[in-house]
Amino acid sequence: MRSADDVLLRRTAFRVAAQTTVAVAVAVLVLGAIALLVVLHDQHVDDDALIAGAVAKADDVVDPPAGTWLVILRAGVVTATPGTPSGASDEVALEGSAADRTSTTADRRSNGREYRVHTEPLDDGAVQVVLDLTRDHLQRARLLKALALVGGLGLLPAAGIGAWLGRRAVVPMAGALARQRRFVADAGHELRTPVTLLSTRAQLVRRALRSGADVTSDVDGLVRDADRLAAVLDDLLLAADPREHPATEVVDLDTVVGGAVEAIDGEARERVVRITVRSAGPAPVLGSPAGLARAVTALLDNAVRHAVDEVVVELRTTRTTVELDVVDDGAGIAPEVLPTLFDRFATAPDRLTTGRRRYGLGLALVSEIATRHHGVVTATSTGRGARFRLAFPGTSKNPPTS
Repeated sequence: MRSADDVLLRRTAFRVAAQTTVAVAVAVLVLGAIALLVVLHDQHVDDDALIAGAVAKADDVVDPPAGTWLVILRAGVVTATPGTPSGASDEVALEGSAADRTSTTADRRSNGREYRVHTEPLDDGAVQVVLDLTRDHLQRARLLKALALVGGLGLLPAAGIGAWLGRRAVVPMAGALARQRRFVADAGHELRTPVTLLSTRAQLVRRALRSGADVTSDVDGLVRDADRLAAVLDDLLLAADPREHPATEVVDLDTVVGGAVEAIDGEARERVVRITVRSAGPAPVLGSPAGLARAVTALLDNAVRHAVDEVVVELRTTRTTVELDVVDDGAGIAPEVLPTLFDRFATAPDRLTTGRRRYGLGLALVSEIATRHHGVVTATSTGRGARFRLAFPGTSKNPPTS
């Protein structure tokens, strides 16, 4: 089933193709009209020259120019070129010209043909030139047929070019719509976790206040969670920017893991899940602190939701890579889910009854963040639980000290 965006883009491409075709058709019609006017002008000029030549040589009605006939009135006697078409000449105009000493030009139809009749006075009468316009009509008809043929054939490639231009024209629009919907989906999903953590932390503070316990540390945690929420928003906006932003900041993944564990600790306590961290010390990578925090927090949130008793977080470094494993002791990953686990909206069946609807975006976002940092995320089922591994290229630069 096509989405609303697909329908909109198809309609836009069709409009562009139709408009291009119409523009070409209009251009062909305008050029055809101009060509026809030029031909008509040239024909009139040629006809006038032919008639003028025939009048200048009209000593008698014998041997007029081709396509013309002569009719001469002298001393009340009318003579005509043999073969003059019946009804083509105008004797009334001939007599009027001889009497009034005026020249006239008119078009006449006779027996389905059109003639141009030009009459001029002579010293002792008048002369009339009858020009057959059939040749002119045939030339115009051939021109119109040629224009119609060329125009019709030209519309086919014009429609094809219009469709191609339409598809190219909607590509940026498709990208913009995709980025817009991607950002909305990412923002909606990514803000759920920090907002949930803030809510959990606030509930812990409320309980502590009711019991009269010291809430200083929990309030500090609220402030830190709010800061993390702002950082997540900044990273989402950065990820939505179509321009490239190379990762140049040195980030200690060990510090990121510590912050993510601290942020998820409240939810883990609510679920009675223990988080065990094993780290060999600083693990510098190049990237965005907020983006890396989003990825680690998403993996921890996924592991805590599916764990039964414990989540193990192990961070290790090699000469070329930094690897982070997040392992839970839950029900594991169904084999049929693994191939599409990191696809957007590939919702997996929740093995635990959590009452929370899963949108299938969290792990897809982890994969995208890993790709942005030139890393990779993989998932395996351990038999009793699941293991998610984030691997990033290491760096020789020293991470910032806190």
